[in-house]
Amino acid sequence: MRRAMRMRRTPTHMVRMIMPRMIMVITITTVITITMMIPITPAITIIMTSTAITITTTTITPMLMTTSEPVPADAQSGMTADEAAALYRLMTWLSPTFPVGAFSYSSGIEWAVEAGDIADAASLRDWLAAMLTEGSGFCDAVFLAQAHRAASMQDDVALREIAELAAAFVPSRERQLETSTQGRAFIEIARSAWASDGLDRTIAACGGPVVYPIAVGLVSAAHAIPVAPTMHAFLHALVSNWISAGARLVPLGQTDSQRILASLEADVVLTAKRALAASLDDLGSATFRADLASLRHEAQYTRLFRS
Repeated sequence: MRRAMRMRRTPTHMVRMIMPRMIMVITITTVITITMMIPITPAITIIMTSTAITITTTTITPMLMTTSEPVPADAQSGMTADEAAALYRLMTWLSPTFPVGAFSYSSGIEWAVEAGDIADAASLRDWLAAMLTEGSGFCDAVFLAQAHRAASMQDDVALREIAELAAAFVPSRERQLETSTQGRAFIEIARSAWASDGLDRTIAACGGPVVYPIAVGLVSAAHAIPVAPTMHAFLHALVSNWISAGARLVPLGQTDSQRILASLEADVVLTAKRALAASLDDLGSATFRADLASLRHEAQYTRLFRS
């Protein structure tokens, strides 16, 4: 009897990727086939084929791959919880809808329109740029920054002096009414909706009427909101209120109003930077015509605004 053996190896590879665990499963199957030839007679041969061995090997290999897992909410926003809360409050407090009565005042713009100093979008823009950079806008920004710092350091003596100087710095009775009324409303509403420890003591330290920029400085300091974003939000609100008054008086359309606001962006940034670096010794106004406008508005025959 002759016996012949022939071995044949047939590999089968199967790769399967499982996500998101990053595991590759490799299955290798080896088949060994044995063929036997058994001669019975010179004319007859029996061929027997059988599978002798089947070996299956499974190897699990971890894969290093990047995944697109959800990013935490804090990382998506790019702000901490305190920063998000500060932004929310500034947007609320200095929004045109915050009920401090800003829409009732024009800061003398109404007389300037009556006198012909403001007649169109270009002249309104020039008037406001002067008020912002060289007039009451810059002075109010300095008072805000100084009040914020004094309140943050709990320097009651300095805070009282700043508040008294700010109240005495307005050039007319109507402007005094405007800034003191808005300041009182701002504090009352912010205190009612956003209670803060120490705010009452800080207000009491002022020892008298709290004008609008001082009020904004005190409340933002009580809530630990940094002075720089508070300053920019305050100046943006101030300019927006002026433009709103001018748009009703000239009158102007919404597009022209937004163009004026956009053109004053650089002036707002520059004024905020100057005010943050200034001291009380740097206070001063070079907008004599605007100061006269607020004085003459008191005797104006017909008026839409209270200042």
